[in-house]
Amino acid sequence: MKGSLCGVDCAQCGFKDSCGGCKQTEGRPFGGECVVAQCCKAKGCENFGNCVSAECVIKKRLIDEFNSLKIKDMEKVTSLNSLAGFFVNVEYSMPSGQKVKLLDDKKIYLGNQLRKKDSDRCYGIAADENMLLVCEYGEGGSNAEIVVYKRRRFYEI
Repeated sequence: MKGSLCGVDCAQCGFKDSCGGCKQTEGRPFGGECVVAQCCKAKGCENFGNCVSAECVIKKRLIDEFNSLKIKDMEKVTSLNSLAGFFVNVEYSMPSGQKVKLLDDKKIYLGNQLRKKDSDRCYGIAADENMLLVCEYGEGGSNAEIVVYKRRRFYEI
């Protein structure tokens, strides 16, 4: 069985056949960086599972950063999950009509999906060591709009 660094049960993962395994790839399961593995390596964690726990200082800080944006009608952020880029990388229409994706399909981000109050739309949040993204979208990621795209420094404590 492929081993995870963050505590995810690889046997239960729907992407286990296309993943190279965190331990085997040194935190690059789909060929790109994993924000959880990078954080653990930077902090010298021996038990990578601690970085997805509620006690993780980096995770708490990131949750605080999302909540400090005070986005109208967005629920309070209380948890973050490891998310594969190809799973959350939606397409946005720019004012010029050009279509763009902001995330890297090969990376692993920390993020979540939150319901927009009194709406059938959702907010998607994602972050890595360099950026914070909040978007709003309809069912299946349709009609996605960028709410916040912000540069950041993940490892500052």
